[in-house]
Amino acid sequence: MAACGLDFGTSNTTLGIASAQPELVPLEGGDVTVPSAIFYARDAAPLVGRAAIRAYVDGNDGRLMRSLKSVLGNPLIDETTQVGRARVGFRSVIAHFIAVMKRRAEAASGHEIEAVVHGRPVHFVDGDAAGDSKAEDSLRKIAHEVGFSEISFQYEPIAAALDYERQVNAEEVALIADIGGGTSDFSIVRIGPERRGRAERVDDILANDGIRVGGTDFDKQLSLGTVMPLLGFGSGMKRAGLPVPSGYFHDLATWSTINRLYERGVMHQLQEVRRDAAHPELIARLIHVVDERGGHRLAIDVEGAKIALSDEPKVQLLLDWVERGLASAIDRETLVRQTENLAGRIADRIGDCLRDAGLKADQIDAVFLTGGSTRLAHVHAAILATVPEARVVDGDTFGSVGMGLTIEAANRYGRAA
Repeated sequence: MAACGLDFGTSNTTLGIASAQPELVPLEGGDVTVPSAIFYARDAAPLVGRAAIRAYVDGNDGRLMRSLKSVLGNPLIDETTQVGRARVGFRSVIAHFIAVMKRRAEAASGHEIEAVVHGRPVHFVDGDAAGDSKAEDSLRKIAHEVGFSEISFQYEPIAAALDYERQVNAEEVALIADIGGGTSDFSIVRIGPERRGRAERVDDILANDGIRVGGTDFDKQLSLGTVMPLLGFGSGMKRAGLPVPSGYFHDLATWSTINRLYERGVMHQLQEVRRDAAHPELIARLIHVVDERGGHRLAIDVEGAKIALSDEPKVQLLLDWVERGLASAIDRETLVRQTENLAGRIADRIGDCLRDAGLKADQIDAVFLTGGSTRLAHVHAAILATVPEARVVDGDTFGSVGMGLTIEAANRYGRAA
């Protein structure tokens, strides 16, 4: 039975074929990593990945959707959204994206893929076991719908552990930290050459934990703190003591809710807000962004600034497309100030994971880091501060989970011919 490991991520997706030498397959040109994005053009078939983002940035008529995974475990999964003249269910959106990934992998491998090990966060939903179960069930049903006959799941940090285990030469206890686009997930596992390849690894898993905090949350907080005030966030209405409604800005700063601002009736509401605002010129900027369907462009700019601050002490976020000469200067200290509470929540959850494992920090031999948000210096530092004596291993930022899921698919379903 041909099998694959599929890491359908909030920001990026990878897929690997289970073979004698498990490997990730190119899903878009020569790239094994594909942005989890889809663009519904008005008069053409939907585009996915980089092609979807490029079509949106180039100004093509249509609708971009990103952060697709975040609707799992969210009431939005059962809702529809306006696409052109029709309404499309969020389940159908995710199904289309995964179906395209499956077809491309089959084209690359030369045979049909029947089985899949899906990656999943430790918790789709914080503190809601029923919601967590519903999210996994939704993903299972979607996988069946697109043609997988055998479907199973593995925690994403456990998958990353399997990838890391390939390079160790002695037994050790490792903390796996996977800080992705939508969630931060942790596992504490025993790994080693003698354990590698065992069919049953339950006794090697000492603890799993996670929290619904990821890269998109850092984007949101940075946007609310630096860009949204330029559009009126935090300003007042003419009536003393009454603030401009904040919901519009929170939706605009959140990848999965940007498109709410394009729903019928919202523009009329914004015009009324501008009429009664103490600073109508700021609300006029917000109206321009919404009228131009520029929400995702704004989010892409903020995300780019966040990433750039991993290497540069200060960046200039240019917003000339909103208003001539408009810009926001953002430095690393601002990023830390706006998001340090998120980094702190991630570190606190690692402490919970250590307690669940019954271990002290100095009993962790190595910490294996994967996921795009581990590139943020203050997140990196917050994680390492919880296990200061551990050896630090930086994994493949976007590929470790997918590779580990592929290894797991080979163990569960055998290797493709």
